Amino acid sequence: MDLNLITAHAIAVELGDRLKSARLNADLTQKELAEKAGLSIKAVTNSEKGKSTLESMIAILIALEMTSQLDLFIPKQDISPIQLAKLAGKQRKRATGTKNISTKRKGASSW
Repeated sequence: MDLNLITAHAIAVELGDRLKSARLNADLTQKELAEKAGLSIKAVTNSEKGKSTLESMIAILIALEMTSQLDLFIPKQDISPIQLAKLAGKQRKRATGTKNISTKRKGASSW
């Protein structure tokens, strides 16, 4: 499946199909998976249809002992050396707010 050429909905449905296959390979019913993941059966059913919340999907992956797959799904991103060079000495320590020095005079009322 070329994930670059299909819609977000189609990818969600494909992920749902893959969750269902993983559940079946683990020999679990939807009810058993729901109990193991701390979810409702409806949440498991929706996940298998590609209509899952992110938290439900993660709970299912934990219950199926598949969280290692998350590193393949979204690998940790390192900051590139070029970005590090651009940020050198410019990392913000605090917010300065939106103050206009010329309008703030001693004793002037603030709005």
